[in-house]
Amino acid sequence: MLTFIGLAIIITIVTLLLFEKVIPIIALSAIPFIGALLAGFGISEISEFFQQGVNKVAGVAFMFMFAILFFSIMKERGLFDPLISAMVTLTRGNVVAVAVMTALVAACVHLDGAGAATFLIVLPALIPLYRRLGMNPYLMLTLMATSMGILNMVPWGGPIGRAAAVTDISPDELWHGLIPVQLAGIALAVVGAALLGWREKRRIERLGGMEAAIAHNYPPGSSTDIASGGTAVTEKASNDGEQSAPSGAREGMPRFYWFNAALTLVTVVSLALGLMAPAYIFMIALSVALLFNYPSLAAQSRVITQHAPQAFNMGAIIAAAGAFLGILNGTGMLESIALDVTQILPGQAVSVLHILVGTMGVPLELLTSTDAYYFALLPVIQQITASAGVDPIAVAHAMSIGSIVGTFISPFSPALWLALGLAGLEMGRYIRYAFLYLWGFSLIMMFVGYLFGLY
Repeated sequence: MLTFIGLAIIITIVTLLLFEKVIPIIALSAIPFIGALLAGFGISEISEFFQQGVNKVAGVAFMFMFAILFFSIMKERGLFDPLISAMVTLTRGNVVAVAVMTALVAACVHLDGAGAATFLIVLPALIPLYRRLGMNPYLMLTLMATSMGILNMVPWGGPIGRAAAVTDISPDELWHGLIPVQLAGIALAVVGAALLGWREKRRIERLGGMEAAIAHNYPPGSSTDIASGGTAVTEKASNDGEQSAPSGAREGMPRFYWFNAALTLVTVVSLALGLMAPAYIFMIALSVALLFNYPSLAAQSRVITQHAPQAFNMGAIIAAAGAFLGILNGTGMLESIALDVTQILPGQAVSVLHILVGTMGVPLELLTSTDAYYFALLPVIQQITASAGVDPIAVAHAMSIGSIVGTFISPFSPALWLALGLAGLEMGRYIRYAFLYLWGFSLIMMFVGYLFGLY
């Protein structure tokens, strides 16, 4: 009975998230509660399961909230604007260099793990350049998706945060094993960008620049219109008269630029070295950033209020995931599912199931959302492989590496729809263009993870 109800809970949550009937908080909070009642557990027992689950993910939730606030401030203060402006200028006219620059800029700007903000900052700078050179805009999105997926391996990135919440492993502990894979991934992304850029250059030479631009159906409107429409997002004035960081379109270095760059570097290094709890590192970094960039109380309150919705949303999802996992663990449903599935599967398949699922990570991103993949599928695979003595961190690594570069090919990614809207592109054509490349890239990353002994 526990297996049946547990599977019903998981399938219901996946279905609701898949068809976008409810937000993750509702699905992860209400459905397990109903399932536990049907299984015969009392209110007091369910409450205890909830408390145990939330306690396990509290650190992850707090880290996300403060990390999002910190990096949102860094973006608003223009930390990445000079980099984007300089690289666009340096690579103008060279198709291969533009492709490589696209991969590198997307990786740098996506340091905060916020896909929508990265697209809003990078796309307005790149679209006029791609149009002028007659480059395929679907190539631009593919290269950005690859780099942004690799950067999502940071402990404050959405996928790793979800994996940490599910496995009860610290996000920075998960990241420590992924650091060499992430570095190798960035290098491979540059190589892949160069190869795709070379292929694009040959296509442009065959078609001719103007013909290529027409063939790729660029959105109507001038470069200036598109650029100004995007950079306006980052140009906000504070209530006390302070200007937020200048964008790449403006001359001069943003105020406190080098201080903010040093603060960001110290924060990331502190996380990598595990000097303190990740949440406390970001709490201190946020405090320092606010004091220097927004000295007045009014400005500090304004910037927190401005970025609080995004921070709260991610923290609330992680907390709801804690409730979901606490109930499924406390009631014994996950264990029951694992035992029953283990009896069906061949013994050899159980020990490598996480690797098999990881190799299918990108196709699974097309069929399910990131929330469903990590909150519904990962805990089941973890329980099943535990019977074969597989370390939970190996399961998290395999499933994260396998799916993470597919984050921004999923039709369930709101940030991707924003990017398609900004660039005037179609989801179907993008998936056809990017799918095989991203899946092949993820398989290479799975092999790299195996070489580093992560699973």
